[in-house]
Amino acid sequence: MRRLLLISRREYLAYVRTVGFWLSLIALPLVAVGSAFFMATMANSSEAREMAVLDLSGAGIQADFIARLNSPGRVEVVATPPDLAGQTEVAAADAVARDLVAEEGGTLDGVVILTPADQGLAARYWSSRTTDETGQAAVTEALSGLNRTRALVALGVDPAAVDQIDATPPQVTVLSPASASGGEVSLQDRLPGLIGFIVAMMLWSLILTGASILLNSVMEEKANRVLEVLLSSASATELLAGKILGVALVTLTVLLVWGGFGGMALAYAARQGGDFAPALSGALAGLGRDGLWFWLMAYFVGGYLMYASVFAAIGSFCETPREAQTLIGPIMMVLVIPVFVLQMAMRDPDLAIVRSLSWVPFFTPFLMSARAPSGPPLYELAGTLAVMGAFIVLVVWLAAKAFRAGALSTTKLDWKGIVSLVRGGGA
Repeated sequence: MRRLLLISRREYLAYVRTVGFWLSLIALPLVAVGSAFFMATMANSSEAREMAVLDLSGAGIQADFIARLNSPGRVEVVATPPDLAGQTEVAAADAVARDLVAEEGGTLDGVVILTPADQGLAARYWSSRTTDETGQAAVTEALSGLNRTRALVALGVDPAAVDQIDATPPQVTVLSPASASGGEVSLQDRLPGLIGFIVAMMLWSLILTGASILLNSVMEEKANRVLEVLLSSASATELLAGKILGVALVTLTVLLVWGGFGGMALAYAARQGGDFAPALSGALAGLGRDGLWFWLMAYFVGGYLMYASVFAAIGSFCETPREAQTLIGPIMMVLVIPVFVLQMAMRDPDLAIVRSLSWVPFFTPFLMSARAPSGPPLYELAGTLAVMGAFIVLVVWLAAKAFRAGALSTTKLDWKGIVSLVRGGGA
């Protein structure tokens, strides 16, 4: 045990004593805040799309359509150019619209040509860009509302009544007996799901950073023959466990510092007033009362240990980054899958594919962290944790054998070597 702690202390100090570690540690929250500020500034400073409208529908609805299409900061309808306004045929109007939005010589961002359709009205939207989703959405929304109003008026409904109905937003109150109040669902009830998602993404990012640090450390020490010296005074299991513990402490330091930044931001938000800070405090307290922190921490620690062991074993067989990349590739593909499935888990935690993949040990720590706050059955929480625990024991056992075999060998890992390790030949 003493040798294990000495190895972990050596691994930990090797990173936290460097200036680069602390610079990157502090830089990341600053970059995150700066990126959020930059994105908000970009969103508020985006220029409105300048569009012209030509009505060839024969229904005389150009003014009504323009009123619906005009949107401050999103779409600005300008006066229809004379050469476009004088067109009466669709083909000729298309030719003029093409020139108005052309990359060279064009003066508009978009041109809308209204035409009759079998049911209601249709629109031909000429855009200066092929990826103009904003303009397309604005035209679609305006035309949909206009067609709806015309259809209701045709049935005898007063146009003023239609406008009043459209201007009145629907009021939907979400209720659930599982909410904190036993009735209306509040922000506090939704935050635990977000916390679980954040825990899963933090684990994913720390595996990529922390486990990569571990892999590079093992790879460098093997190339410098330092591993052989260390194995002469400590067992492979002690050396592997010490390295994993040391990097885990580095990761814990990162979490504590980031948590400090988050705590200061939360305290500032609480002083400014608003509902978010009290709701977050209530959600965190709720996680403690419900015992969810135990499950989140268990999945977090277990997932980190599992992947760290795999990365350490891989590093012991590599002497160059090129060799490591060929072995890391399949693991990276595995790590991509839960990122996509997490989006489904956020929308519907009980989706069949999400529940099935939750039992796959490589995906369990991510998906169950996101699902735990939604209240899955106890047998799923305990069962997936037990399966992951058994798999971790197997991974650590194989990793220790691979670590010793790889550290003392100059051969590359192949299928024959893997079979030999499993059978005990590499011990």
